[in-house]
Amino acid sequence: QVQLVESGGGLVQAGGSLRLSCAASGSIFSIDAMGWYRQAPGKQRELVARIIGGGSPNYADSVKGRFTISRDNAKNTVYLHMNSLKPEDTAIYYCKADLRYSSMSYPRAYWGQGTQVTVSS
Repeated sequence: QVQLVESGGGLVQAGGSLRLSCAASGSIFSIDAMGWYRQAPGKQRELVARIIGGGSPNYADSVKGRFTISRDNAKNTVYLHMNSLKPEDTAIYYCKADLRYSSMSYPRAYWGQGTQVTVSS
């Protein structure tokens, strides 16, 4: 059984900062990728940022230069540092991990429960 537990959401004024954390636990052999997605009311879920293996992070154009994703492999944890927040960043933020539970298994996607980020103008 695998769990992704997110924390760090909340209410912040425009221009402020927040840091989200997501820790994966359970039967984990390896994690291929970790990332953050968000879903605003009435909109589809979209990629915010992700790290695949040891490669460079990918960011949505709307957050480049403001958000930074980082990963602590020893703790199976991914972080999202959000600066210069805008009202349009308001959404539920979801953590996603593509992981394997054994050396012979294919990667499987797991999602966190989501954490609300609200940016007031």
